[in-house]
Amino acid sequence: MTELKPPRPKHFLDLDRLDTAELRGMLDNAHRMKRGESGTGDKPLAGKTLAMIFEKPSTRTRVSFEVAATQLGGHAVVLEPSGTQLGRGETVADTARVLSRYVDAIMIRTTKESILLELAEHATVPVINGLTDVTHPCQLMADVMTFEEHLGPIEGRVVTWSGDGNNMATSWIHAAVRFNFELRLACPEMLRPPQAVLDWAAAEGGRIVVSSDVDAMVKDTDAVVTDTWVSMGDDDGESRHNMLRAYQVDDRLMALAKPEAIFMHCLPAHRGDEVTASVIDGPQSVVWDEAENRLHAQKGILTWCLS
Repeated sequence: MTELKPPRPKHFLDLDRLDTAELRGMLDNAHRMKRGESGTGDKPLAGKTLAMIFEKPSTRTRVSFEVAATQLGGHAVVLEPSGTQLGRGETVADTARVLSRYVDAIMIRTTKESILLELAEHATVPVINGLTDVTHPCQLMADVMTFEEHLGPIEGRVVTWSGDGNNMATSWIHAAVRFNFELRLACPEMLRPPQAVLDWAAAEGGRIVVSSDVDAMVKDTDAVVTDTWVSMGDDDGESRHNMLRAYQVDDRLMALAKPEAIFMHCLPAHRGDEVTASVIDGPQSVVWDEAENRLHAQKGILTWCLS
């Protein structure tokens, strides 16, 4: 007899690895659960455990995933390298194999994409990308959810990114292709998004524009998005500040967008650097809704992974 292999787990690694219908289904489910309509049973994670590996500090990722698992009827276990064998030389592959015998899903927030991919290759349970140095797809699910709560369907709309072409910018590129909206990226020439990501978007028919002219990119946009100028692990802070000073989101820049445009930021924010206090604390800012929607979007992701 031919031995049947178990089905591959439903990993949530990056938006470009999933199709639009799958992503839209997660968001639709997230909206339903936020409204108090389960749609998938009252406790879809009942009896299930989520392992959360943190190689980078976290507030929103840790709390939102732990609360999401609990509210869905499950349980979360927090692991940090200093308290596990990962910090003492055990391989990622062996960690994946062991955790797969104990838990029902693994979320990892790591410094290197290669660690995420190795974990997913050897795990027999779903692996979720809680952040890498390359992408941050969970945040984008919350961002799309937030945009649509305030402005309606994101398809066909215009979003402008101002600042460093970092991991968040890459996930915005993935989202623009999958959710069919125009993305304008205003970045210094030396901090453009990776060319391979732009080439992928072009091959997929994405509407992506990259320019160093921030005013032109923001004009008549529906949303302005930015991120910190210096991320954890960056050692060129002064140089980045010099390159990015012209990309600060202030009242003058927001005035170039549509009157109803929203301001978005994944947090944590540094007032006076990438955004002024008058913008992030002003009426166009939806950053606290974004932070809340990490909880709801991740409920949609967890439910999809474990369904």
